[in-house]
Amino acid sequence: MERLLPEDPSRLDAYRLLGRLGAGGMGVVYLARAADGDLAAIKVIQPDFAAEPSFRARFRREVATARRVRSPWVVPVLDADTEAGAPWLATAFVPGPSLAEAVVECGPLPPEAVRVLGKVLARALTEVHAAGLVHRDVKPGNVLLAMNGPRLIDFGIARSTSAEATELTSAGVVVGTPGFLAPEQARADTVGPAADIFSLACVLAYAATGRPPFGSGAVDALLYRTVHDAPDLADVRDEGLRDLLGRCLAKDPAGRPGAAEVDGALTGDAPEGTIDWLPDRVVSVIARRADAVLALPGIDSTLAVGGDTERRDPPGRRRVLALAAGGTALLAAGGGGALWWALRDRDEGPGAGAEPRRVIGVHADLSGPQKAEGIAQERAARLAAAEFNARADKPFTLSLDVVDDKGEAARAVGAARRLTGDPAVLAVLGPTGYTSAVAAVEVYERARLPLVSVSELSLAAAHTSLLAVPKWYYRAAPIRPYTAYVTMMAIAAQGARRPGMLIDRAGGFPRWELTFLAKGAAGNLGLDLKVRVVPERAEPAAVLGDMLSRGIDALYYTGTPERAAVVARALGERGFTRPRFLDASSATAAFVRAAGARGDGWQAITSHIGPGAARVRSFATAYRERYGSAPATGAAETYDAIRMLADRIAALKDGAGRRELGGALAGVRYKGLTQTFAYDESRLLKAEHVHHYRVERGGFGYVGPLKVPN
Repeated sequence: MERLLPEDPSRLDAYRLLGRLGAGGMGVVYLARAADGDLAAIKVIQPDFAAEPSFRARFRREVATARRVRSPWVVPVLDADTEAGAPWLATAFVPGPSLAEAVVECGPLPPEAVRVLGKVLARALTEVHAAGLVHRDVKPGNVLLAMNGPRLIDFGIARSTSAEATELTSAGVVVGTPGFLAPEQARADTVGPAADIFSLACVLAYAATGRPPFGSGAVDALLYRTVHDAPDLADVRDEGLRDLLGRCLAKDPAGRPGAAEVDGALTGDAPEGTIDWLPDRVVSVIARRADAVLALPGIDSTLAVGGDTERRDPPGRRRVLALAAGGTALLAAGGGGALWWALRDRDEGPGAGAEPRRVIGVHADLSGPQKAEGIAQERAARLAAAEFNARADKPFTLSLDVVDDKGEAARAVGAARRLTGDPAVLAVLGPTGYTSAVAAVEVYERARLPLVSVSELSLAAAHTSLLAVPKWYYRAAPIRPYTAYVTMMAIAAQGARRPGMLIDRAGGFPRWELTFLAKGAAGNLGLDLKVRVVPERAEPAAVLGDMLSRGIDALYYTGTPERAAVVARALGERGFTRPRFLDASSATAAFVRAAGARGDGWQAITSHIGPGAARVRSFATAYRERYGSAPATGAAETYDAIRMLADRIAALKDGAGRRELGGALAGVRYKGLTQTFAYDESRLLKAEHVHHYRVERGGFGYVGPLKVPN
């Protein structure tokens, strides 16, 4: 919980606000106390969104939906005001981790616990479906584990099984969380209660094995496997449970059992008011969360008037409190074994040993497919460390511990384990690419070691790996989805009204993020966007001909540099000279070499500033003097990130470590050369600008920054 800001109200109707639980683009969630002393979570929508009739209609529907469900296993609505200038919704506050957090920290649940969890959630869904609703987003992050049992939350995208509110959901939009949604959701078809049963089975498989039944990775691949592939249930040890999950995961909704049938098929009981059926390690995590709530500062004592004043602990509470008081600490998975393949290089810098030493890890691809980026970032990090250590007033010597993962997932996990296993390492810069990030982020999250990424700027890497919002993963540049939105703005500014977007599956980047933001931006800008997908083994030119026949007046390509060059040559042969844009992963020197003269005039919007920009000129000059070449993509942001980390470490009190540094980063406001570092509640950089490039005379020239819309 964070403190209230000066602009926050102290009260909201009958609720006294105690602090902020989270904040985002649409509003703020507060922790509050009701008049009777009970705690509540209050979601308050920003007035700007509330002024939109369609948004307010959706919010009214969310409130009405949540109020229709009556179940001890569903978090109840306490109060709401959907007509206020800033509408709000109050629900009971559940002081416990999500199932996703519990599995990440403690590992898979034993079969007996999975069965009880399944009965509880099946009973919750029975009530949801009896109210004529479909939840549509049953996932580990929406199952909270409280001291008196699990709770199903978040009816923000729930929908009536009747025809009501049909106009509030766009046709063809995939609703739900990839990896846990049903095939009919993946196809954007009509969804009924059977979709929740499919999702429930995915959740239980995850609880039993620690991984989703359709794997992880890029979202488009997840959706494909959900629709076409058999689930992987090999590690579900309980044969009866495995058979039941197989029935629930039938591709045909008609072949799945109902929620009540699932409840009956899971033998045993679902006891209310206790969590004795969960493993001790999970109970300890829940107890710590509850203990933190009991220790909330600034909450005045209250006395209920009338009734029984004796406090009675719910069943199992004694065990919970005992575990919280005497439980052993949970050690993050790390492992200190030496890795023969790792490059270990501590850069002590001048004056080493004269002052205390502080270590930042650099996790990079220095010899694999993205070595150019990785080497540039390592060099920029060394430059920043050398400049820090050259200061006469430095409070400590800054050292770098550099590890090369060669861009391979297995080596990325090993690199993360070694860095997290070294208590001297306070933060890590990296990894370089998507594959390494997906593999390693969970290791860093378990160890609570702050991770700052310069070049892996997708949302999918962290969310696919963790199935929850990351708490220790920060970006040192704007996330890539911003570039898609601004690309559409640039296309509109250059006079286009019927742009085409060519999504090439040959590219390994999670293109769904770019597609989603591009579609949203096109709609807001009044553009008629034509989207086509190129299969991995197909030739882009064939699809391109169809797009041109539809009269497109601009093109946005996402894929690979080499196939982008094929598209550039094909367009050049057809005399197409209207605005042509690449995504950041395709805008490389390889594109320029392969496209030749046909590449001239192509543009790209990326997250990284150009080395020729005036604001980073001093860095670029120092880099050239030290290394004899111009800095590459992401080097300036790396330089800034190391300086920002050093600044935050210097501000810590003596004896502070990783956790304190992570808290300092969450509230940082540091003005660097490339941008001002400040983060939202999802640890995403509050982006100010993205950067515009154009191919001229055989190379990408920096045009300048473009403002990210608020």
